Amino acid sequence: MKVNVLFVCMGNICRSPMAQGVFEHHVAQAGLADLLHVDSAGTHAYHVGEPPDERARRTAQARGIDLSGQRARRIERADLERFDYVMVMDRDNLENVRLMGEGRPGMRLSLFMEFGNHWSEREVPDPYYGGSTGFERVMDMVEDASRGLLLHLCQAHDLPLKGRG
Repeated sequence: MKVNVLFVCMGNICRSPMAQGVFEHHVAQAGLADLLHVDSAGTHAYHVGEPPDERARRTAQARGIDLSGQRARRIERADLERFDYVMVMDRDNLENVRLMGEGRPGMRLSLFMEFGNHWSEREVPDPYYGGSTGFERVMDMVEDASRGLLLHLCQAHDLPLKGRG
């Protein structure tokens, strides 16, 4: 049985695709791709069907992570039934997801940075209106939180680490 993880931001073109790509990378390195399903979505439909922001793709590519296959989509009510973990980038979007209603029993809805170990911030800032340094900072944050989330999932679901996480 797979553990399903969804990353959520506002438009699904910056933060959540970066988090999806980084987390998928860590999952693959750990040898857990058959046990974890990862996706991302946005709370707004501004960019449905579009690829991630070019700056997000460049920043990820510079670290060996390819986001080119992703396309923005809007979170659906059914996602709250499908996913075991819904990791949201900021409090505003967390509230937007909560307003969609209750998820299935046991579904964990939380801020993604709750799994970070090296940042005092609990929200991943939106880099959309800033420069490239904002995307680098977001990448650093999602790298940290991805490692923490993967460790949590391995412990909580007794998943075997086959490689590096």
